[in-house]
Amino acid sequence: MTLSHFLSSLPLGISALLLVVLPTAAAMCGPILIRHRVALESLVSNNEIAGFKFATVGVIYAVLLAFVVIVVWQRFSDAETAVVREAGAAATLYRLVNGPEPEAVATRAALTSYLKLVIGRDWQQMANGKDSAEVTRALSTLYATSMRLTETAARPQAMFSEIFHQLDSITQARRARLQASAGIVPGILWMALFIGAVLTVGFAFFFGTENLSAQVLMTGILAGIVFLGLLVIVSIDHPFTGPVHVSPGPLQHVIEDFAS
Repeated sequence: MTLSHFLSSLPLGISALLLVVLPTAAAMCGPILIRHRVALESLVSNNEIAGFKFATVGVIYAVLLAFVVIVVWQRFSDAETAVVREAGAAATLYRLVNGPEPEAVATRAALTSYLKLVIGRDWQQMANGKDSAEVTRALSTLYATSMRLTETAARPQAMFSEIFHQLDSITQARRARLQASAGIVPGILWMALFIGAVLTVGFAFFFGTENLSAQVLMTGILAGIVFLGLLVIVSIDHPFTGPVHVSPGPLQHVIEDFAS
């Protein structure tokens, strides 16, 4: 399990403590330590040139942070869309295979079993960035029962084509959510994000203001905003892990519709 996966699996309060509260508190101690080692006059003399450089550093890191937030949010949204698409295809398939034939009954039973296993097994495995072999077998069984239905039932060919179209939609949606569960931010980008956060916040230590309390407060505000951005990325990078996750609610609603 990667560090980001571990952090995203923690309760949100603990993640906030580790990623926001403690680093921000440490950052607020930075100006105090620097002030004890470097005279205020030396820091003030560098304020003008340091201000221009800090503006460049801040913009570069802000662009990087915003880019990653947008990308992971899009992936989170795509995972939600995949679940809804899978639920919609399952509901359509259930109606297409309606009928008294034993093969139709078996197909509906296989579809219901598949959805229940998705909720009970796939969601547990996706929380760890994996997939369930049991669910894969259930999907294969659903294909097999659908094949038997097409071989024995007297229905229009167009209906059979639509049945397999919906099956393909279910398969594609499942592959999309399994892929999303592994996360999107690569290790090299995590390194850039965390090192960039430390450098950006650390840069603020070397400004000099006569009011040390004001500088400590401003540094804390800067650090809090930067580390909150990292918390957002960690929380949604793995859409099926931790307290901020995609719910199987749409699939559960479909099962309830079947029952009613």
